[in-house]
Amino acid sequence: MRLVIQRVTSASVTINNSLHSSINAGLLIFAGIEEEDSLSDVEWLKTKICGLRIFSDENGKMNLNIEEVNGEILLVSQFTLYASTKKGNRPSFIRAAAPDKAILLYELFIKELNATLKTPVKTGLFGADMRVSLINDGPVTLLMDSKNRE
Repeated sequence: MRLVIQRVTSASVTINNSLHSSINAGLLIFAGIEEEDSLSDVEWLKTKICGLRIFSDENGKMNLNIEEVNGEILLVSQFTLYASTKKGNRPSFIRAAAPDKAILLYELFIKELNATLKTPVKTGLFGADMRVSLINDGPVTLLMDSKNRE
């Protein structure tokens, strides 16, 4: 799985000109799922996200995790994180998981995060055409790939 994690002061998802979900301060996470992904990828990323110390403490140092700041998470599926642009000008998404597999892992990811965090995870709508708005805080943007566990 690949994630783009953005620390935000607010974020929202709109579908068909209607607000679907929104958060205040916390993390906006875009999640891409590939064919080889499994439960172990979900569990590893859940643990990493919940432990990430990317929120500022009283001294302005990134020392606090999502729960320590009572932050929220907005999780949005995004298969385009597996785009290959090596050949030509049209991206290939051959590595992205098929929708039937991807939705199972996406929903499992939501379930795992909800089981760990005090605040329920907000989401986009899998497969929908969404408009995502955010105010990036910092800006702080991280990339994570469960196949690169350095």
